[in-house]
Amino acid sequence: MKLTAGFLLAILSTFTQFAYSFSLKPQFSNSCRTLSCTKQLPPVGKLPTFPLSSSQDETHITVRGGAASATEGSGTDSSSGRKLANTVASLWAAGGFIMILGKSIKRILPIALEPFNGAAASLSTLQLASYVGTCLWFAYVEGYKGFQLKFSPLVVARAQTLKPFEKGSPIIHTILGPFYAMGLFHATKKRKIVSWSVSIGVGFIVAAVKKLPYPWRNIIDAGVIVGLTWGSVSIFAEWVKAVIMGREIKIDPALPGSESR
Repeated sequence: MKLTAGFLLAILSTFTQFAYSFSLKPQFSNSCRTLSCTKQLPPVGKLPTFPLSSSQDETHITVRGGAASATEGSGTDSSSGRKLANTVASLWAAGGFIMILGKSIKRILPIALEPFNGAAASLSTLQLASYVGTCLWFAYVEGYKGFQLKFSPLVVARAQTLKPFEKGSPIIHTILGPFYAMGLFHATKKRKIVSWSVSIGVGFIVAAVKKLPYPWRNIIDAGVIVGLTWGSVSIFAEWVKAVIMGREIKIDPALPGSESR
């Protein structure tokens, strides 16, 4: 039996790696070099040793300057590449979780809309009121209080800790980014207990709701859709504010060791 809110997602098998290796070759002007040597020729009767040494020093200084510029440019490009990789990793983690929610919404949407498709019996006044009331209740409790105020900022905060090309951030965390962002692993003990309990609990609740008769199953599924849709939008909004707009998320990402602080 398939669970309508089961957490299933295919994992990306390939990742793009960025390498930056630029070298700038210093360019010299023969005409300037000749002119420099001509202007620095000593008067007649003096040894030409010092001007030649000075010209060699000038050339040496020019080469060093070019090498320094190349090194500085390479460091800047490498930093930009790491920043881009971190942004892609956070997008994969947060966006992947939104895809999980979207898959659940797609499965139960036809059931929630069944009372209005003309094929099923129409809702009574009490049932219609229950339908609207359930949607409003899920919007506030699950969407606003559950997702927007608590879980969505946590997902984005954990997604931003993914740094695939930096030491101390295993690549497996990036590969399993959506599940990492949910706090199912590499999190505090309390966070893992809560995340796993909610995930398993949702499965049992969905199995129980499936056994409800029409239209009560449809009414509850409608409320679930409202809550999950609110949650998806809030996660995307939090990611845009944090990554695109640069606003700080003031929430603990619940990484291991943070409970002892």
